[in-house]
Formats: sequence, C-alpha cells, structure tokens
Amino acid sequence: MDTRWLEDFLSLAETRNFSRSADIRFTTQPAFSRRIKSLEEWVGTLLFDRNTQPISLTPAGDKFRSVAEEVLRRLFQTREDLRHLHDVDATTIVFAATHGLSLSFFPRWIKSVEETTGPMITRLDSNDSEACIQLLLKGHCHFMLCHRHWPSLELHLPTSEFSSIKVGEDRLLPVCAPSPSGEPLYALPGTRSAPVPYLAYGETSAAGIAVEKMLKRHRRPPHLERVFVAHLAAVLASVARGGRGLAWLPEGRIKEDIVAGCLVPAGSGEWVIPVEIGLFRSRDRLPESAEQLWSSLFRDGHHVKDEERKAKNASA
Repeated sequence: MDTRWLEDFLSLAETRNFSRSADIRFTTQPAFSRRIKSLEEWVGTLLFDRNTQPISLTPAGDKFRSVAEEVLRRLFQTREDLRHLHDVDATTIVFAATHGLSLSFFPRWIKSVEETTGPMITRLDSNDSEACIQLLLKGHCHFMLCHRHWPSLELHLPTSEFSSIKVGEDRLLPVCAPSPSGEPLYALPGTRSAPVPYLAYGETSAAGIAVEKMLKRHRRPPHLERVFVAHLAAVLASVARGGRGLAWLPEGRIKEDIVAGCLVPAGSGEWVIPVEIGLFRSRDRLPESAEQLWSSLFRDGHHVKDEERKAKNASA
C-alpha cells in the first residue's frame, strides 16, 4: 500500500469533495479517484458513500479514519525523530499556528511564557487550520495553536491520542467602516431587499467555520450578500476599512482600528462569537524541551483550566 493513499483518504474525509481534495493533493481528479479506489480495494470494502451530497464516510471508513491518522502520525514522527537524532536543532520547539494567531497572538504569548521559562529556541509554521492539523497529525510539529470553539469547530483530533489546554481567548466581532457621521455603514441583520455585503473567510479557515455555523444556527438568520472572500483576517480587515462590507474579525487584532474609529461594531452582542485559543499536542512523549514547556504552562499559570472556563460561562 502506498502511504499517499492514506493522505488522500484523510484529505477526502476532511473535505468530502473529490475535486477539492485533488487540488489540495496537487493531482487531477481522475488520478485522485483512482488512488481512493485502490485504497478501498486494498482494504476490501467501500470507505466512502458516493451517493450522498456531500459524500460521507461509510461505517468502515469512519473506523478506518482513526487508524489512518495514527499510522501516518507515527510514521512521520519516527521519520522526524530519526532525522534529528544527532541534530543540533533537537532542542527547537516547533509550533504550527493558524495565520491569524501567528500574527496577533503567538508573539505576545510566547514572550509571556519566556518571562518565566527563559529564552527558548522555537520555530513557527503558519498555515490554515486544516494544514496545521495535518502537521500535528503527521508529527511535523510539537504543538499546534488553533481557535477551538465549542461545539462549532470539529478538529478531528481524538482525545485518546491528543490533549489540549486553553491558553487564551478572543471574540469575533462583526465590524465595518463608519459613515461620515460615525454610524456603521452596514448593520445586522440586514433585510431581504437590502442584504449586508459580507466579507467572508475561506472555507478552511477556523474563524470562517465558526462564523458560518453561527449564522446557520442563529435564531434570526441575517440577510447577507457575499461580496469578497479571503483567508487572512488582515486582508478582510483592510477591505472592511475600505468600506466594502462587513466582516467578523478577532477583537485582539482590530483593537487599534476600533479605538481610532476606522472600524465600528455592525451588530449587537448577539452577533459576537466568543472563541478560545487552544494549544494541542500528541499524548506521545515529546522531546525533553517540549515536555518542559508543557509542564511550565501548568506550573506557571500560562493556561486557563476548562473548569474555570465552564464556571465563567455559567455565571455569564
């Protein structure tokens, strides 16, 4: 069996779309479909139900998913361990983080951690949430920083194999440029005849997934017209400042814009999305430098216990 088949399988299990996964895997759709078929022939049963829209995992496929993730993770982790067995960079702690957190959260968070641990050798790989998850699954990083939303974002990281702690929190605020009088140019929920121009995240963005699920579940769905799509919050913020439309942006990133009046809230509190910032790791033993960092997060209070989060939410 070709290990590429496992990577193909996990990509399709995530996207549920042959065409999109073929693009992600840098191949043609016919070639991608043949590799999935080859895997199913090797396993001896269908792993995907192609009669549903979008396609879905069969019971066998659902069971095989956790096996494929574990096999690939151990293979890639072993490869990395062997490559760095005598490497002077063995003390480097590798993080994967989403684009937004790489810019707005990681620098100040790691600085606060180093105030108690002392300087560390770190490397940061920035990507979208889906790619960051794959880096963690494959053992290409020690830790992953990602927004985690209960229950709107499914990360597909089994708790039996991965653990996480809350290291921060933020809010996604609906904002837009102000009118000359200082009022928002656009306001939620809009109307059927005059929908609000919507600046959206790309499909694989963690923030975008949270926004889309909130919109679907809201008691009074807003009237929006998608006019622009980008993966980075920084790009959406720039377009929003230009008056093109409304975007849900991390409060930590746009505080200065709000203070300066470049962006203003475009909706009441019911449209605000609270998010948590989680640090994820494999339960397998990490290199000593990474294990020391993990221990220090608990010892020196650089995380927020889930029990405290639940109590805070209950009181709110």
